[in-house]
Amino acid sequence: MVRNRRRQVGIALVAAAVALLAGACGAAPGAADRPALTAVNPYGGDPATDGQPRPGGTLRVGMDRDAVSFDPAAQNANQAASVVYDSLMRLTPEGRAEPYVARSMESPDDGLTWRMGLRPDVRFTDGTPLDADAVIVNVQRHADRVASPAHRFAERIAAMRVVDPMTVEFTLHEPMGEFPTVFALSYSAGTLGMLMSPAAIRQYGEDVGAHPVGVGPFRLSEWVRDSHLTFVRNDDYWQDGLPYLDGIEFRPLPDTDTRFASITNGDVDYIYGGYYQELSRALGDPDLNVYYGPGSGGERLQFNHTTAPFDDRRMREAIVRAIDLQALSASLYGGQMIAANSLFDPASQYHTQAASDAWPAFDLDEARRLVDEYRAGGGNPDFTFKTTNTRTSFAEFMQAQMAAIGVTMDVEQYDLAQFSGAVMQGGDFQLTTYLGSVDTPYPVVANMLHSDGSSNYGRYSNPEVDRLLDEAAVTTDEATRTHAYQQVELLTGQDLALAWYSRNYSSNITRKEVRGVYRYMTSGVWFERVWLDRQA
Repeated sequence: MVRNRRRQVGIALVAAAVALLAGACGAAPGAADRPALTAVNPYGGDPATDGQPRPGGTLRVGMDRDAVSFDPAAQNANQAASVVYDSLMRLTPEGRAEPYVARSMESPDDGLTWRMGLRPDVRFTDGTPLDADAVIVNVQRHADRVASPAHRFAERIAAMRVVDPMTVEFTLHEPMGEFPTVFALSYSAGTLGMLMSPAAIRQYGEDVGAHPVGVGPFRLSEWVRDSHLTFVRNDDYWQDGLPYLDGIEFRPLPDTDTRFASITNGDVDYIYGGYYQELSRALGDPDLNVYYGPGSGGERLQFNHTTAPFDDRRMREAIVRAIDLQALSASLYGGQMIAANSLFDPASQYHTQAASDAWPAFDLDEARRLVDEYRAGGGNPDFTFKTTNTRTSFAEFMQAQMAAIGVTMDVEQYDLAQFSGAVMQGGDFQLTTYLGSVDTPYPVVANMLHSDGSSNYGRYSNPEVDRLLDEAAVTTDEATRTHAYQQVELLTGQDLALAWYSRNYSSNITRKEVRGVYRYMTSGVWFERVWLDRQA
């Protein structure tokens, strides 16, 4: 952990910000030469232009952290999980769930009962069949484990039964129109759709997360912690002719600059980009392909609603009003920042203009007044800001903005693994920053904003928001769902549950010879159709 000096940095940055605005430059030097940030292949490549796939080769992937576990019932991030676990359902670019490993998913009674049909002759890499029993064993693990990221989905199930070896029936406690979606989510979001071999579960017990056995296109060959994960082709894969690759090697490269340098020099073929810096540089590099879409959600400040000073709305509003988004864009985003003042992107059907209209505007005088009022009432407006080692410049900018309204902000920085676990999931912060895009509102929005949401790290709570989120998940009527999410956006904006400031910059970046990319907007990727054209 590193503690930054606060006074010297803050004063210098205030002066820089004032000079920047006085000059009315509006963008950092060279920004005019950069392409505008817009969606670029947001859901992957175009098969029509990718060419004829070539089999063979090993893909080298740089990920931003090492895997913690391959157990879908354990809360953890793992960018390699999708290579060993195919999903029963998958999301379309429109955000709807459709069968994938499953053959069908239908409800005869408007969402109370669901029947999932399975494809015959799908086997886990240990030879165990993927049948109705295997589905029930896996779903039951999530139901039994309160800490599972998919527990909230499993607990909606009142009963499960085997109709026949290839059909499993779920009876829910109440109708749920979004139920198929919980089998289509990415690993890190929590999903019921990624299955482990029941035989492996019995064999390895609590250590099964280190011995993944799935039905995906690859199987784990070697895992050297903090060094690499090696996967080899699953020759018994359920889709004939796939995967195209012989293998994949994942390398944890937590430092942003190191990760980007690794792809530009050809040490890796593919990286997960989480920040603007990588995206902007990649867009200007003719040797790289970029897969990106801003979508809804994005970068946000995360308040801890259970501790001072941000348990008081006045201080939350003061923070929002103190942030000059034009200066932020010019100083840290090359003038290209896609500013955000709402949960949903304006193009989304779930957005309402009322939410943007209600968002507090930049106003230093009003921010100072709110701080002075809070201090006069006996409150201490000073606080500690916690973030990752990659966000030093943003932390310095925040120090400057806080100094401008009379608030002293200390900074503590952590490596990504420590930040994710001890700080965010542990709720050990007053103010921090986080990011994440929204593929489909359910369950991402509920995870962020429901009082018991798995990523509601700041413990925000509003009973009416909870009711609306529950209604959106349960209803089978699209108009009702849309209205519910619009009201959630408006209410949480009025509460300042989170402080949105920018849209998402999560991207996938590849060398030109990487083809066949298929991704979710959250940058989760499926690898069975990825191939290498080393002659490109």
